[in-house]
Amino acid sequence: MPIDSIPLKSNKLSEMETSSATAMEAIELEKDSKSQSKGFGINKYTLICSVLASTNSILLGYDIGVMSGAVLYIEDNLKISSTQVEILVGSLNVLSLIGSLASGRTSDSIGRRYTTFLASTTFLVGALLMGLAPSFPLLLAGRMIAGVGVGYALMVAPVYTAELSPATSRGLLSSLPEIFITLGILLGYIINYALSDLPPHMNWRIMLGLAGVPALVVGVGVLAMPESPRWLVMKGKLEEAKKVLIKISINETEAEERLEAISTAADADAAAAAASGNWHGQGVWKELLINPTKPIRRMLIAAIGINFFMQASGNDAVMYYSPEVFRAAGIHRKRHLFGVNVVMGVTKTCFVLFSALYLDRFGRRPLLLVGSSGMTVALGLLGLGSKCMEKANSRPTWAVVVSIVALCGDVALFSIGLGPITWVYTTEIFPNRIRAQGSSLAISLNRLVSGVVSMTFLSISKEITFGGMFFVLSGIMAMATLFFYFFLPETKGKSLEEIELLFHDNHTHTTTTTTTHKNDDQHTI
Repeated sequence: MPIDSIPLKSNKLSEMETSSATAMEAIELEKDSKSQSKGFGINKYTLICSVLASTNSILLGYDIGVMSGAVLYIEDNLKISSTQVEILVGSLNVLSLIGSLASGRTSDSIGRRYTTFLASTTFLVGALLMGLAPSFPLLLAGRMIAGVGVGYALMVAPVYTAELSPATSRGLLSSLPEIFITLGILLGYIINYALSDLPPHMNWRIMLGLAGVPALVVGVGVLAMPESPRWLVMKGKLEEAKKVLIKISINETEAEERLEAISTAADADAAAAAASGNWHGQGVWKELLINPTKPIRRMLIAAIGINFFMQASGNDAVMYYSPEVFRAAGIHRKRHLFGVNVVMGVTKTCFVLFSALYLDRFGRRPLLLVGSSGMTVALGLLGLGSKCMEKANSRPTWAVVVSIVALCGDVALFSIGLGPITWVYTTEIFPNRIRAQGSSLAISLNRLVSGVVSMTFLSISKEITFGGMFFVLSGIMAMATLFFYFFLPETKGKSLEEIELLFHDNHTHTTTTTTTHKNDDQHTI
């Protein structure tokens, strides 16, 4: 539909309205493409590339799982204080803030593919240093280096996957990073259990050093990955983008249709960037933070909000310190603690797989609201059980059971909602020109909050008890549920180009008008 045929509510169409109209053309092309085919199924090559890119995320998961047990031996072997334990655990998350912030500009400059390679290489260096560290300062330095690698990985994997995936399966493929984080946690728990009988000066070093194995695999495997077609279009490399799209599409016709839709949206992005003085990535931070349009401000609020609440829920800290929580519940033998951790890891894995498989069927909002409201209840029960054990002379069996079940329930509900959906939602709501840096900003906050919570969890819990801490987290999740209900629109089944219009004032009206006047050439914008 030509822009000239669109009737205007005023005599003059502004530059931003022109960009919105052009974006509508991209959406129409995408819809036509869907109607001409049976839908964008999951191409095997797309699946392989998404899995390979997401494997980077196993690095964070493995660290969370293995460090929860290794820190018990590190504490005894290196004779460090509880404050040093918090610094050691939280340092990786705080330093991942640097990687997340840098990853947006890096991935826009050198591409998603080479940023993935940079992430795995950086983490490999950190893992080797941790495994060989003879003292606390060198161990801390290794975790800081590994943290930068984790920051790169957490941003680039979901962005790359979202840009590679068709709309009908983007939820599944973009949640792969969370699946690999969860598998990494489970693997870490299993390694803890398997190596628990080794001498304490040796076992934790092997536990941490083994993290270099998946980093090495990803570093080598990235050579087989194609570059993101949307990044290639953004750089003007249309022929290369077409070659990639042919590989990741069902047939060449579909590839051409997707290229046309992406190119049209890229032209709209370029027009908007030119109108605001931003071009080819220059001034993106100004567009995001200093002078954002109303739709971009809404995207930022949504992305920053979901990332904040993901870590303010305390899930990372609970996973890191779960042995301390279970020890408070009356389980003292290290092997038993690691055994309970394995059960919790299996539970988390099962539920994140369920969420990933049904995310494109049920949608983001329903699973997110069920997960966050359920976590509110689970954390409340965990606080109640912990409080009863704190006040009783002997730990009541029912309180121990309630605490363990509630903790596993909290982890499971996180894996249904916030865990996978945060990565999916963060990377799909921004326009192509600011997707990398918008995502990096939101994920940087994610890592900062994770680091702060991890580095203060034990200290605060000592002041207000574990029960009090869980009541606080329950209240935070109640607020999160309200935020998700009011600020996060549904994005299921929509193309990346179409999602942008969800944050415009007139998106509801436009959608209704387009549906009602399907055969009419004139639409009101």
